[in-house]
Amino acid sequence: MKGRVITIIVVVLVAVLAVVGYYRYYFVFGEGVKAGTMNYFVKKGYLFKTYEGRLIQTGIRTQTQGNIQSNEFMFSVTDEKVADKLNHSAGAMLELHYKEYNHTLPWRGVSVFVVDSVMSATPVSTPTP
Repeated sequence: MKGRVITIIVVVLVAVLAVVGYYRYYFVFGEGVKAGTMNYFVKKGYLFKTYEGRLIQTGIRTQTQGNIQSNEFMFSVTDEKVADKLNHSAGAMLELHYKEYNHTLPWRGVSVFVVDSVMSATPVSTPTP
């Protein structure tokens, strides 16, 4: 009887830890699309090499003063194909689909925002004087 109670307690504790671990690290809290120009994109890390990037989103614009605010979107990438596409899209206007997790994992990157696809990459044309 005593062994059965201990077994039930251990099973319940393992189940609770599994649910908490899933919610904390693998549950997708949100997902969406961000658009902007990529500021930088690098592969870095000591033990786990991950892709990290920053997207500059256009901010609030006024008619007299131009762009007065810039928003940065820090993200990680786990898929090699997505990383390759981003490496070849430097300077382009990008639309990135991302998933937001509650916490990071070392092999997933340093950001809770993980880009899983590039929806569009449009080259930015420079105005001619």
